[in-house]
Amino acid sequence: IRQPVIVVAKDLFPSDTVKMDPKYIKGIITEEGGVTSHVSIMAKNYGIPVLTGVSGILDQVEDGLTICMDAKCGTIVVEPEQAVLEAYERLSEEEAIEQENIKKYRALEPVTPQGKRISLCINVGNTEEMKLALDKNVDGVGLFRTEFLYMENSHFPTEEEQFAVYKEAATLCPKEVTIRTLDIGGDKSLPYYEFEPEENPFLGWRAIRISLDMPEMFETQLRAILRASVFGHIRIMFPMLISVEELLEAKQIVAKCKNKLRQEGIPFDEGIEIGMMMETPASVLLAEEFAKEADFFSIGTNDLTQYILAVDRGNKKIASRYDSFHPAVWKAIETIIQAGHKYKCKVGMCGELAGDVAAIPKLLELGLDEFSMSAGTVDYARRAIIGKVI
Repeated sequence: IRQPVIVVAKDLFPSDTVKMDPKYIKGIITEEGGVTSHVSIMAKNYGIPVLTGVSGILDQVEDGLTICMDAKCGTIVVEPEQAVLEAYERLSEEEAIEQENIKKYRALEPVTPQGKRISLCINVGNTEEMKLALDKNVDGVGLFRTEFLYMENSHFPTEEEQFAVYKEAATLCPKEVTIRTLDIGGDKSLPYYEFEPEENPFLGWRAIRISLDMPEMFETQLRAILRASVFGHIRIMFPMLISVEELLEAKQIVAKCKNKLRQEGIPFDEGIEIGMMMETPASVLLAEEFAKEADFFSIGTNDLTQYILAVDRGNKKIASRYDSFHPAVWKAIETIIQAGHKYKCKVGMCGELAGDVAAIPKLLELGLDEFSMSAGTVDYARRAIIGKVI
């Protein structure tokens, strides 16, 4: 794609979207998927409007047509009349003005009306996304998704290839970069590695399960992260844990990598923090046990909602049942925060709920320490945290 377009598709996988040049993508519409699908998350990072779960849209459009879309209201007009087109152009101008006005908040610290300083961070998939967000005055990266480094490659990335990326990330944002270890599987595949077909891939061989089953690959990634840790404040975060034994095994592999680096005379941050995603029902029920072993938690509300409610977040037929405001989800969030604070374990959130201005007051009330979100929502979240209009 080398001209401004709105992309319309049945669905887009992460491997599709990473190949797109965002400066040409003015909008994305898909028949399948939901607001927490990876295409939605990636689009938000680049400020691209996106509408998912739009049934029948492919029957209504073809290449070369003009489309107006309003992602806020959920409306699409195909081949609009001149008056409608002019109305949408005015809306676009008003949105541009709002985008400029919200930037005023960037000069303010994210401090609540009660005086609590909140850590405000971004979620990214690569260093290019970090560079785009450097002007937003954030406290760091609360989630660095390393899977895209693997997905954009033709082979498992080497230690040196990964080290170069993590070092650049730490240098770009020295205050904090939380690197999540490989979270592949589910709807994320690799072009050079064949996964066995699974009936329920989101419940299958993915994330930490793959890392622990492929220790050589896991150690390569951990060594690269550790080596980069001397260039900034890097934290290690493990995804999809369901048992304390998994956390202990992963920590032992980190310790093994540290020992080897010491023997080789390679420096790293000896006190590097090790944390975990809280995104499975098991992790919620075992939150206190995990809090005794982890330095920090990050609540992944996208998968947590999916697993607690038994609702596939990408299935449009049951999209209305996917609800991160469900009382069961909020009970889980409260349990995690209380358990973490009981054992001096910092609790953040990197799911899409963290950037939802409707959820922020309640999350602050529950005592969430860190909010990490798509870069496009940071300015609005800062205003919600501050709790006043300037």
